Amino acid sequence: QVQLVESGGGLVQAGGSLRLSCAASGRTFSSYAMGWSRQTPGKEREFVAGVSGSGGVTVYAGSVKGRFAISRDNAKNTVYLQMSSRKPEDTAVYLCAAGRTVASLEGGSYDYWGQGTQVTVSS
Repeated sequence: QVQLVESGGGLVQAGGSLRLSCAASGRTFSSYAMGWSRQTPGKEREFVAGVSGSGGVTVYAGSVKGRFAISRDNAKNTVYLQMSSRKPEDTAVYLCAAGRTVASLEGGSYDYWGQGTQVTVSS
């Protein structure tokens, strides 16, 4: 069992930066690919970024590529999402997830979810 707790959300102005963190419980953190997705009311959950267990492979949605960066620290059981050049359309609840591979995360297949953290970008 893996428990995921997100933090770092809040209100930021467009163009600003924000870093989200996701702390995971359990001793098998490095065996999971980790990812971030986001959801807004009335829309399907959207994959944002994923990172392999070792941290060597990262994948991004086209809408955030070049602006967001995902990373992980296996010694701290934590995955991060650095968001730069924020846009109002980035406003959403951001959810952390653990899965078997980066490809599975990108395809929407997850083993564990966090509760999410709200990010609001004002114009």
